[in-house]
Amino acid sequence: MNANASASPGASAAGSLRFAVLLTTYMQSANLPLPNAVLRLIQGSLSMTDDQAGWIFTAYLAGSAITLPIAQWLAARFGLKRVYLAALAVFMLGLLLGTASSTPLEFIGARIVQGLAAGVLGPLSMGIALETLAPEKRMKFGATLTAVVLLGIATGPAIGGWIAEHFDWRPVFYISLPLSAYIFMVIGLLLAEKKAEQAPPYDFFGFGSFTVAMISLQMLLDRGERMDWFDSPEIWIEAIACALGSYGFLVHVLTKKVHFFNKSLLRDRNYVLSTLIFFAIGFVLLSTMALTSPMLDEILGYPPDTTGALTLPRGAGMVGAFLLTVRLPERFDRRLFVGIGVALVTYANWLMLSYSPLMDWSPVAVAGALQGFGIGMSMAALAKVAFSTLPPPLRPEATGLYNLLRAYASTFGVAIVQLYFFNNTQALHQALGAHITPYHGVGHGASLPLQSLEGLNHLITHQAAFIAVIDQFKILMVAMLVVSPLVLFLRKPAATN
Repeated sequence: MNANASASPGASAAGSLRFAVLLTTYMQSANLPLPNAVLRLIQGSLSMTDDQAGWIFTAYLAGSAITLPIAQWLAARFGLKRVYLAALAVFMLGLLLGTASSTPLEFIGARIVQGLAAGVLGPLSMGIALETLAPEKRMKFGATLTAVVLLGIATGPAIGGWIAEHFDWRPVFYISLPLSAYIFMVIGLLLAEKKAEQAPPYDFFGFGSFTVAMISLQMLLDRGERMDWFDSPEIWIEAIACALGSYGFLVHVLTKKVHFFNKSLLRDRNYVLSTLIFFAIGFVLLSTMALTSPMLDEILGYPPDTTGALTLPRGAGMVGAFLLTVRLPERFDRRLFVGIGVALVTYANWLMLSYSPLMDWSPVAVAGALQGFGIGMSMAALAKVAFSTLPPPLRPEATGLYNLLRAYASTFGVAIVQLYFFNNTQALHQALGAHITPYHGVGHGASLPLQSLEGLNHLITHQAAFIAVIDQFKILMVAMLVVSPLVLFLRKPAATN
């Protein structure tokens, strides 16, 4: 870094900087699921279709995944303070664009802008915080940052639901504006500018080809159903772009010594297996929320504040289990806790298969708490298992890839469950409707208080949608079952250096 950069901040300034970046970490993670409990209001206001509602999550995640790998390079090239403040300004712009949106595409565009900024703010927040701490305190603070991320994901829907219930859905995004302004002021006043003497090298071809492949695949999954799949030229373009990007990336990795993806990471069994398990957990993490909240809000008719509040047991279990597992003494084998966590997540998804339109809120709270506890325990234990066997010089790069794949796992998870949900809903609607004829009692209105074909269609649609939701929980359960045997092949982690 530049030798002329200011010295480390004093204790008071360092504490203020750490608080500001913790607030940033919470804000950018909470904004991801913030609209989850108010989807019905957003859809009604913007005339948004059901398949477009899934883009609210995938747009934010995809934007984050694009900028997350280059955040450190941007800071080294243009200056940490300058890039951080620019990302905050872009994040605030995304908030304003979201509240001013009048069409679905405008709102999705605003979410992409937010995600692009969030992908930069996340890793740079950690970098700022760690620079203000002594080396022996950095690992503990890293765990604190992860806990704050989980807290944001856990509480975002509850905050959004409460605000929307008492005001409207647009003020849900206003609350981040004063927080952003405060963070902007603290960083602007207290953070010294740091910039590399020379522009650091970066594998733009590897990064670009990987990003093209992933984003094209994401768009194909998101748009395929609406565009009638390969009957559409757009889907062909996205499929070809994904194939070319994947081919370019693989050839680049196999033929170049230095590139975006370090092949040395593949030689560490614990890291590879832990990343695969973590990918499955990321697949389940937000997909469950993307299914549960619309089920409660749109199918079962819960108000937004109740829908949001029912995410809190899951969040409490997730944050509590993470903090407890992080603080376990070294003598406890973390592989055991990975196995217990994976088993709890799988069991929780199995409980979700028994959801019923006649249930009250308690099954959702219990299954959510168990799933959250399992996710929190697994994430904390996997972090220990994955990185303890890696050489210290590889850990920063390994951490970036680890978090990047979790982001892609979440966005693919949401896209896949949304895709199968709509397909299954249509198929089930046709199957249920085929049994309704003028010769059945329901056709004459004798069995149900339905006065029109519209009411009958509404009932069938709700039944089909509920069954389709349960089918998607089965997909999430199977994903955990597939990776669960990998726990048996993990080596006992060494003491972290």
